Amino acid sequence: MDDLAEFARLLDILGNRNRRRIIGLLRQKPCFVTEISETLMISPKAVIEHLQLMEREDILSCQMDDRRRKYYFLANDILVDVTLRSLQSSIGKPDDSERNEENERTQQAVVMLAKMIQAHDQLVDHLEQLNHDVDTKLADLARNHNDLFRSERELSVAVALSHEPLTRDELMEATGCSPDELEPILAEFVRRGIASRTKNRITLRGAHADESQ
Repeated sequence: MDDLAEFARLLDILGNRNRRRIIGLLRQKPCFVTEISETLMISPKAVIEHLQLMEREDILSCQMDDRRRKYYFLANDILVDVTLRSLQSSIGKPDDSERNEENERTQQAVVMLAKMIQAHDQLVDHLEQLNHDVDTKLADLARNHNDLFRSERELSVAVALSHEPLTRDELMEATGCSPDELEPILAEFVRRGIASRTKNRITLRGAHADESQ
């Protein structure tokens, strides 16, 4: 029973595609939140939530580097072996009408699967182009960030906020900035109209917030 409960728990964890992608990335090397977010195109907030869940389950662990940035690595990998067994019905073989009805349902399911795969392939093509455009824009910002931003820290804050509004704590977690490093950056962003503070969240102006705010 314990083995079944453990197996069900692992299936719940692996049932999320983004968690599987994060595990696959961390199999290659330890990563910071920003690396995971930018590589997999997942918002920093979602990345943090997935990492915290898997850290609680002892799948991941984390350490701080000399710049006080938190990076994550696999503490325990997940290996699942699934075997399919054919079960013979005790009732006997279905008659022709039952077999025809089953064949029709199978054909409809295959056609639906084919349509879903075709739609998936089209989305992948669009996503690959979008990823290329994002990489190009990030590379352009990295080359010219001295004209736009005063430091790489400012650039990392802008990239993190481009996904969605974040709280101060979420932004520190996503970028690895300390409170002393983050506050001057946010003050400068607000002064220049790049970002705004609404309640307890920081929003990149023009991307998520209404321009009138």
